[in-house]
Amino acid sequence: QVQLVESGGGSVQAGGSLRLSCAASGYSYSRYCMGWFRQAPGKEREGVAAITTGGSTIYADSVKGRITISRDNARNTLDLQMNSLTPQDTAQYYCAAAVGYCGLSAVGYNYWGQGTQVTVSS
Repeated sequence: QVQLVESGGGSVQAGGSLRLSCAASGYSYSRYCMGWFRQAPGKEREGVAAITTGGSTIYADSVKGRITISRDNARNTLDLQMNSLTPQDTAQYYCAAAVGYCGLSAVGYNYWGQGTQVTVSS
């Protein structure tokens, strides 16, 4: 069955960096758009970044210049390098897969991981 497993979350001080990873299995990974989303307590889930099957990237304005999404179609993995983190980046981060859509709207995604927590302290 389809599995998306995130890792790499943790606690970091403001200004620090984290690298999240997502391991995908159970579907044709290279044919799917992949995205990272986050959800803070009491807030809606928001799109952070997405990457097309061809490697083109899309970023939310709030993270441009600080976050880089990448994928390895040979290993079926998705990464999110996050730099210059702020307390506003604190959230549960999810990876997701979509076919027929590639963007930052959660409704377009077919498969979701369980999430990994990122906490940034000031």
